[in-house]
Amino acid sequence: MRVIDGSYGEGGGAVLRNSLSLSAVLGEPITVENIRVKRPNPGLQAQHLTAVRALASVCRAKVEGAELRSSTLTFEPQSAPRSGEYSWDVAEARKGGSAGSASLVFQALLVPLLVADGDSRLFLGGGTHVAWSPSFHYLQSVYLPALGQVGVNARVDLERWGWYPVGGGVMTAQIAGGRETFTQMPGLQCNDRGELRRLSGISAVANLPGHIAERQKRQAESVLRAEGFEPEIEIVDAPATGRGTVLFLGAEFEDVRAGFTSLGRRGKPAEQVAEEACNQFLQYYRSGAALDQHLADQIILPLALAEGPSSFTTSRITQHLMTNAWIVERLLNRRIGVEGKEGRAGKVSIAGRRDV
Repeated sequence: MRVIDGSYGEGGGAVLRNSLSLSAVLGEPITVENIRVKRPNPGLQAQHLTAVRALASVCRAKVEGAELRSSTLTFEPQSAPRSGEYSWDVAEARKGGSAGSASLVFQALLVPLLVADGDSRLFLGGGTHVAWSPSFHYLQSVYLPALGQVGVNARVDLERWGWYPVGGGVMTAQIAGGRETFTQMPGLQCNDRGELRRLSGISAVANLPGHIAERQKRQAESVLRAEGFEPEIEIVDAPATGRGTVLFLGAEFEDVRAGFTSLGRRGKPAEQVAEEACNQFLQYYRSGAALDQHLADQIILPLALAEGPSSFTTSRITQHLMTNAWIVERLLNRRIGVEGKEGRAGKVSIAGRRDV
């Protein structure tokens, strides 16, 4: 039984999700202690509990401690990951519902289902554009295209948007599985991003006045044009149960894509929403690095299972990245090198299976 300290590093839900994903792939039992103890609302919350239950169903795991606010969880897979059609809604994990992230549940399930014995289809309910998680458009435009470069075949579609605090979003996913997925994966070599081909985005609102989306778009165009860019931003009227607003920018380079999300909230001007996303892009662009800081930490787990080695530069070394690297080293015995100081640009190298 492996034991993981859930308070290590950034100490958030990623420690739990990534540890359980690897447990499902490896077929090895695991205990995660001190789950999210550093957070204002410690222990398992609705989105974490949903991920636990979903992963357990995929590998028929025996689970102890799977309840809201639990700080210790034991997870014992009883089978290899099984392909199939699965449906999960974060709102079902808490009385009164939840806008917990459907995107994070998807990421927890992706790696195990990539090694399942066939293709899978997911129906996931919850927040699709909520704080502290990748937005649906980030998954679609940045995360999955990056994995597609190394042979991962998966796609996501959006049926209904979900915002905090109501949630109610619905996304679907199709994942092509196969026992040999990672043994055939070459690894990712992306130390240079190449020239910028396109800078595009969406300014979306749900159940709010249309002028908010217009103002977000105008401000983003103004900021970016002043820096010499010509963005293509589309206004979207987002179908949703609740109300929300977002500006998402996607930067497509010759060798990689990057994404930047800013969410609105009550009392936050539309212009500020736009400026936040633009400033994220500009900081990334000026770094000269290939991967944005979020892609760098999110891609570590699948790349660590690849047959070939990986190497990439990132615009910012974050505590999330360092924590995910620690989990991989603990559970996979895979060497991960990080060059650079936290908070600055750096480089990551991941040993492949054949190098261990």
